[in-house]
Amino acid sequence: MKTKKQPITKAILTDTGQVFAEKTNGLYEPVTGKTDWEALSALTEEEIQSGIKNDPDAIETNEAFWKTAKVVFPESKQPIFIRLDSEVLHWFKAQGKGYQSRINAVLRAYMAAQEKISHPNP
Repeated sequence: MKTKKQPITKAILTDTGQVFAEKTNGLYEPVTGKTDWEALSALTEEEIQSGIKNDPDAIETNEAFWKTAKVVFPESKQPIFIRLDSEVLHWFKAQGKGYQSRINAVLRAYMAAQEKISHPNP
């Protein structure tokens, strides 16, 4: 049986670099991922800085950035049962991992558009 991933509410980074996440029962378990920690550890500081510089998604986090930065927790989502046409569901699933989030984004965009129609700005 496939286990459903629980959202991480609290995590601890140890001095050895291992991450432990708090589970719903209050216990901490090691977080596993796809990161190749050995390859990352083998990089020089210059290689790391070059990778950051060439990353189009990276933003500078200087002192000014951190003065205005805010911790933001994502809104929790409500689990529901929904009936969709099989073609719709298959199409979203064919787009890859995260299909439920994409369905949510489409519904959110529709909701925003309807709100603009119902409450146009003067």
